[in-house]
Amino acid sequence: MNRIRIDRIKLVTDLAKRDMAQKRLAELAGVSRATINDVRAGKSCSDEAGQKIAKALECDVTEILED
Repeated sequence: MNRIRIDRIKLVTDLAKRDMAQKRLAELAGVSRATINDVRAGKSCSDEAGQKIAKALECDVTEILED
C-alpha cells in the first residue's frame, strides 16, 4: 500500500475555509478521527485515505499533498 503525506497547513486551511471540524471531515471521508489527527500531526497516510480526505474536501488529492 502506498503512503502519501498530506500538507498539514493546507489541510487546516481547507478545514477553516469550510468551517469544518476534524470529526466532520473524518465522517465525510469515512476514515477514523485518529487518521485525521495523524495527518494533522504531519504523519503519512495511505493513498486510499488521502483520496477519501480529498474527496470530502471537494478537491484533488494533488492539491493537498506536501510539496
